Amino acid sequence: MKIIDVHTHGISGFDTRTSEGEHICRIAEIQGSHGVSEIIPTVYPAPVDTMRVHMQAIKTAMEEQRRRTGARPAPAHHTEAKIIGLHLEGPFLNPARCGALDAGAFLAPDERILKKLMEGFEDIIKIMTIAPELEGAAALIKNMSDAGIIASMGHSDATYNNAEAGFHAGARGITHIFNAMRGIHHREPGIAGFGLMNKDVYIEVIADPFHLHLKMIEFLFSVKNPEKILIVSDTVKASKMSTASHGVREEDSRLLGGSRTIRESAEQLIQGGLDKEIIFKAISDNPASYLKTPF
Repeated sequence: MKIIDVHTHGISGFDTRTSEGEHICRIAEIQGSHGVSEIIPTVYPAPVDTMRVHMQAIKTAMEEQRRRTGARPAPAHHTEAKIIGLHLEGPFLNPARCGALDAGAFLAPDERILKKLMEGFEDIIKIMTIAPELEGAAALIKNMSDAGIIASMGHSDATYNNAEAGFHAGARGITHIFNAMRGIHHREPGIAGFGLMNKDVYIEVIADPFHLHLKMIEFLFSVKNPEKILIVSDTVKASKMSTASHGVREEDSRLLGGSRTIRESAEQLIQGGLDKEIIFKAISDNPASYLKTPF
């Protein structure tokens, strides 16, 4: 079974805020040692030139993996996860739903900025998170989709209608559902409600014990088409560095990142009583299908 994590920023002292391809390779090695087959390193919002430096580090790591493996389909080191592209989490996000990200780096949707971000990386950008309610977001979502990039809606205060409009513009995913977004209200289902009710949109789920209550995860799997659920780690530099690395910032209790790899999260959910076949599809078949989503 090929296990795929489409949203990871880092792990065990390394993250994507680097100019060193070797640091990205170390993330791949550590993720691989936890049973993950493939990863999509995720870039934080920052000034565009800084984001491009971080994107180049991922591209360099991908080239290094290819150099070492030649024509073989997987890295030579059996515990190394294959880097299959990158995920841009921003910069076109809503400051009102920044979560632990730097809202000062968020930008209004702008085709020129998107073009600058993409230039030279068109073949490796797989996913881009965008807030669909922002003015100009629909046009950017269409441009991303036309370029073969999956638009995922997140860090967003979108209403149900905003999210539906984003979907009709071409968005195919929702980034870490319930986290850093408008939640469900009985008079306004919001972007989270859209994610649960739309049968075609994929939803990322951070399935550690801190981001979502187990009963909420059970609820998700009971109402959402299980083939459209993606368990992601959202791990960061501090993840796996200590038993307390669940990422809670003491001064305001905001979560800074996931605490577990997707293999560990899946096993914990199965121990909690969720269906083994359904859960393992959420870390294998489902992300593979997501990455082949037709636009």
